[in-house]
Amino acid sequence: AGMARVSVLPSPKCLFDDPVQIRVAGLQPQQAVTLRASLVDESGELFQAHAQYRAGSSGELDLSRSPALGGSYLGVEPMGLLWALQSKTPYKRLAKRNVLTPFCVDLEVYEGHGDTSRLLGKCTNERWFLGEGVKRISVREGRLRATLFLPPGPGPFPGLIDLYGSGGGLIEYRASLLASRGFVTLALAYVSFEDIPARPEVLELSYFEEAVNFLRKQQQVKDTGIGVLGLSKGGELALSMATFLPGIKAAVSISGSSFNSFVPLKGDGFTIPVHPYDLGRMKISDEARLVDFSDVLDDHTDPATWDCRIPVEKSLAKFLFLSGLDDMNWKSDLYCQDAVQRLQQHGQEVEFYSYPGAGHLLEPPYLPLCKVSIHRVLGMLVNWGGHWREHAKAQEDAWHRIQAFFWRHL
Repeated sequence: AGMARVSVLPSPKCLFDDPVQIRVAGLQPQQAVTLRASLVDESGELFQAHAQYRAGSSGELDLSRSPALGGSYLGVEPMGLLWALQSKTPYKRLAKRNVLTPFCVDLEVYEGHGDTSRLLGKCTNERWFLGEGVKRISVREGRLRATLFLPPGPGPFPGLIDLYGSGGGLIEYRASLLASRGFVTLALAYVSFEDIPARPEVLELSYFEEAVNFLRKQQQVKDTGIGVLGLSKGGELALSMATFLPGIKAAVSISGSSFNSFVPLKGDGFTIPVHPYDLGRMKISDEARLVDFSDVLDDHTDPATWDCRIPVEKSLAKFLFLSGLDDMNWKSDLYCQDAVQRLQQHGQEVEFYSYPGAGHLLEPPYLPLCKVSIHRVLGMLVNWGGHWREHAKAQEDAWHRIQAFFWRHL
């Protein structure tokens, strides 16, 4: 390839949630170039982003200072080539299935702003989900279907349980990143995985209690209490665990609800029924068959629905709520405000942040926005909402807040 040197600083190998500095040297002064990032996921799907730049007077380009003039994004966006990655096939979500391998992002510089025929230089950024020395342990103890991630060293470390949404499966990439940042993290499956059905008749609190007990008896885990983090249905379960299970000290709900949805939750001597809903209020857009669920639930302010509430105000845990104001799947900001109000009325301190322009799927940073994808349990195309740049900024901010919150309370 041509003459330019592309470098990724401080190192071409990093964790997926690490920001990097992308630089190009050896160009002509003021030269017009196009940068392109390419990533092939584990199913062979190609994700790409590109942006047009102009080199400085010394023939150098630094993405933390130089603005993109066109392409997948505009302006100074040091990590734009990552968060703007998009697949050629529509409706694909970039997610890591095997956390033991990195995502390799190829960064290429081409001459000019038109056709990308003349390659001037390239390099590869290896982005890992498992830090140096972090152990991954598969857990099949009793009913548990989980994966435990242990940071290197004797600890003791704060312990976290990590829950994803109603799409199910055993999702590990967020848990592995949290372990890489110093938390013993248990990624826990609760629907649609191995022998756990896709549509359970009931979810049992005792299953989640088993997970808490398993985590508490790990010798590297601090005995000051456990944290729980959940997205969507997982956020709701995080609130339920913090309310009904002893030993939960801190809970984070991302795009969750303040009540129990779709599946009854059975506790010790009580069951929280399902918040009333009507699938007739589901909206389906004609051309792409996209499903919008945001109106299916009955009014959560109607006292007739209040036996479905999670009584968070009875909990002794600390809470952090995060939601996107452009969530097209769920009125998560409204439901989050409901829980926050109840906690505040009971004099409990609570943190909450709602992000303008962010969608439902607030993920670890630099994972690109997934606006639409197939819900794995429902088999329908779901609109998650979000605008690229705002969503990317929200993910960065939320990730810092989540870690700071758990360090503070655990």
